[in-house]
Amino acid sequence: MTTRREACGLMLGLPALAALGLPTRGDASEPGKAGATAATAGVTPQAAAARQMAAAGLKIGAHSKLVMIGDSITDVERARPVGEGRDPALGRGYVATVDALLGAVYPDQWIRVVNMGISGNTTRDLKARWQTDVLDLKPDWLSIMIGANDGWRQYDSPKQTEKHVLIDEYEKNLDELIVSTKPSLKGLVLFTPYYIEPNRQDAMRATMDKYSAVVKKLASAHGAILVDTQAAFDEILKVYYAATINWDRVHPNATGAAVIARAFLNTIGFDWNRHM
Repeated sequence: MTTRREACGLMLGLPALAALGLPTRGDASEPGKAGATAATAGVTPQAAAARQMAAAGLKIGAHSKLVMIGDSITDVERARPVGEGRDPALGRGYVATVDALLGAVYPDQWIRVVNMGISGNTTRDLKARWQTDVLDLKPDWLSIMIGANDGWRQYDSPKQTEKHVLIDEYEKNLDELIVSTKPSLKGLVLFTPYYIEPNRQDAMRATMDKYSAVVKKLASAHGAILVDTQAAFDEILKVYYAATINWDRVHPNATGAAVIARAFLNTIGFDWNRHM
């Protein structure tokens, strides 16, 4: 009988399975062999790293409350005032995908996911609502995806300089939010902002790369888990034209949302082949 993995392999080919972070027939069963396996089976470094994390187990513990906060990329029509509950309370983006996959693969862990994204937000806006939308919710785990609007307003609203959150303020704001929250958390995840544009010389792509560098710096300084969202999109842009997965290079469609969700899940040790 053809297995599900074999069927996927026939339809997509082994490189496609590797790109999804799923094991192929040639995989090593021991985490220490991940590097050799990647070299021989065409597995990307990201996929190899994800397998090593999965071998160590899911970082988010059972019965944990995960709050995911951000801007429109997180929001995607989630419920108000709190994005939690029956579909479509979690919205139609990566947060809903994360919740669905955790529920499907880790149903016994009862992980509670809450979407607190608000369209148009910058780090200034997060500071203004941090008490009610994060601290008062008492999350065990928190993920932050912010920065698109901090940088974007410099390009889509160049004359309205009062809306611009320049990189020094961005770093200060984000650092303050982390410092005020991390002591009460079991885990913190920081997403890099991104721009779905393969040309690194593009003005906004170059700006987003600088803002991403700030997030990487803060993740390292505070011991947070880093999701390199830009790197995840760069990988898929080797195949897709940017407009295939978004309409403005910022707001992803369902495929783009899945790219973000997969990148997040891989960094927290999600086991794509787990059996209860």
